[in-house]
Amino acid sequence: MLRAARASVLSFLSLAILVPPLLAQDARDPNAPPAPQKLDKEQKRKMKKTLKELDTPYKQWLSEDAVYIISPEERQAFLQLDTNEEREQFIEQFWLRRSSNPDLPDNDFKEEHYRRIAYANEHFASGIPGWKTDRGRMYIMWGPADEVETHPTGGTYDRPMEEGGGSTTTYPFETWRYRYMEGIGENVIWEFVDPSGSGEFHLTMDPSEKDALLHVPGAGLSLLESMGMASKASRFTRSDGTNLPTSLGGTPSSMDEFNRLEQYSKAFRPPAVKYKDLEAIVTARIVRDQVHFTYRTDYLKVTNDTVLVPVTVQIPNNQLSFENKDGVHSATINIFGRVSTLTGRVVQTFEDPVSRDFPESLFQRSLKLQSIYQKAVPLRPGLYRLDIVIKDVKSGNVGVINTRLQVPRYDDDTLEASSLILADQLEHVPAKQIGTGQFVLGSSKVRPKLDGEFPSNEKLGIYMQVYNLKPDDKTHKSSATFQYTVKKGNEQVMQFKETSEEMKQTGEQVTIERLLPLATLAPGKYSLEVVATDTLSNKTVSKKADFTVKAPLETKSAANAAPGR
Repeated sequence: MLRAARASVLSFLSLAILVPPLLAQDARDPNAPPAPQKLDKEQKRKMKKTLKELDTPYKQWLSEDAVYIISPEERQAFLQLDTNEEREQFIEQFWLRRSSNPDLPDNDFKEEHYRRIAYANEHFASGIPGWKTDRGRMYIMWGPADEVETHPTGGTYDRPMEEGGGSTTTYPFETWRYRYMEGIGENVIWEFVDPSGSGEFHLTMDPSEKDALLHVPGAGLSLLESMGMASKASRFTRSDGTNLPTSLGGTPSSMDEFNRLEQYSKAFRPPAVKYKDLEAIVTARIVRDQVHFTYRTDYLKVTNDTVLVPVTVQIPNNQLSFENKDGVHSATINIFGRVSTLTGRVVQTFEDPVSRDFPESLFQRSLKLQSIYQKAVPLRPGLYRLDIVIKDVKSGNVGVINTRLQVPRYDDDTLEASSLILADQLEHVPAKQIGTGQFVLGSSKVRPKLDGEFPSNEKLGIYMQVYNLKPDDKTHKSSATFQYTVKKGNEQVMQFKETSEEMKQTGEQVTIERLLPLATLAPGKYSLEVVATDTLSNKTVSKKADFTVKAPLETKSAANAAPGR
């Protein structure tokens, strides 16, 4: 059953990845040209400044790697990002949107795109990189032609009748024929000419451009010109953008100036992002918001190269579908999570079913409370993508979150601190449970309160780890003070201190575990700041968190307890 549930959740996850708000227009009409948003002067100024100041890898990606396939709308969005982390996430999403299967670690579209760039650079370079040439651009955007006719040195050329017939001598040129080009049509022919003999073939819309005898009087005459029925001078008075001779039988529609301009425009428009199933995508847009939930990630140092990342998910019970059987209301949700690198490689996955059962007497009250789940995953420092999918088993409703995950690096020679966790449950666990189970960090059970709301008749749990305290050269013990400050707005309402000696922790790492009574605090919004000071190195590190004090509850309901595992 769990395997089937996972497959179902994965299918929703893959749909969610394929639904970026950025390309909503493409989902409505994949063949429609992109419509960039209208920018004001300030936005244009910022984009111009950003482009100038971009770090080299991101400027190269925008101006070289993706220049032919990025839509104007995407380019605008990229230039309005503020940090490199956001740009990394954008680039990852850019490739995922174009992959035929974003669940696979290898992105087929990305790999093929860079293969084409490499091929273009190898075969079409001519004083400029191959990707910058017209042949390179055509190859990168559309792949290899079905047929290529090449004339590397030019020479004698017998014109087809639609070009006027007769013989002439040409510059080097190539003709590429595609049997089908999506959005353009069938049997599409492109011509590239090198009139300078430098090896740089450029795309032409005028078939006469390859004619080396075009400006030589009496040479390279067409069929009608050689019969005295037309003048070569008339080639230069045409109004269709070409210098072709007059043809016997007229000009075919494929040679029409406007048809050629439209074809040229479509060929070099950034390709639309294709979705396999538009109806499925629309469905995915709807189901993304069927289950609303919140999440939180915390970071605790394990080793120099490993950080423990507890991922906590909280779902309102009123979002779940309960079934009443023999006076017991039951609901089950499947939770699937995946952590992947920016290149799409999956590094961690987790999945669990979570069941909630309430007797009739507590059911209505339970609907006002929350269910909470946590999975702690070890990760190396770096930037990741986190996908969380929740599915209600009874209703089939789904909730999805896709977000960036920045795992910090804890340096050895710097005073550092873990996340500051405000918990509604903070207690030591039996020896056999140390380091195992949900919410267990070391020897303590620490259950975060994601909404930060605490009744005034309960206690606020404070959990934080401090790393790299300097030991005394003689005693080999550290010495630190920890100051706790509670403010309401800018007004300080509570402050107290304690030392590492009082806490009986004198090593290089100290774990703060305190329960703060809230009875003296009036209902309202507050902030807590914890400042750790290493008295030997005179270094400090601080963390802040907001919380809200609410009116007291009569009793602490068991309905708000975490799902047992």
